[in-house]
Amino acid sequence: MDNYPVSAQLVGLFFQMDGKQLQDQYKNHLSDFHDWSQKPHAERWTLFPGNISERLSIDETSFRNGELYTIVSSKSAKGGKGTILATIKGTKAEDIMSVLERIPLRSRNKVKEVTMDMAPNMAKAMLQQNLSMQSSKRSGVSFAA
Repeated sequence: MDNYPVSAQLVGLFFQMDGKQLQDQYKNHLSDFHDWSQKPHAERWTLFPGNISERLSIDETSFRNGELYTIVSSKSAKGGKGTILATIKGTKAEDIMSVLERIPLRSRNKVKEVTMDMAPNMAKAMLQQNLSMQSSKRSGVSFAA
């Protein structure tokens, strides 16, 4: 579960165990979850500045109960390890900016492209962070900082 995208439920099914109990045991005893530096704010935002790349994408998604989250991801990672740059609860430009401002300016200046839909709050957040932008190909519009 540390190195492969396998759920505790699937491992439990394979070994004929209670997957929920295995998940709890893993979280509370085997993983480093309780020592994780981002745990205090993880429900509001997470940031992995080492995952920044020249090409980013930003979009909103709903995880549960209609709560919206903004996901900033590295396109260079192609969906593998190192893809997630940031997750932010909500879609307000100010909230997105406050998290992205934690990335050193030198790293932010390396970004050459940000792909997004045409949501004005996303464009505002990226422009404020000096990130170049290119909207999704569907709209044919691009922005440059």
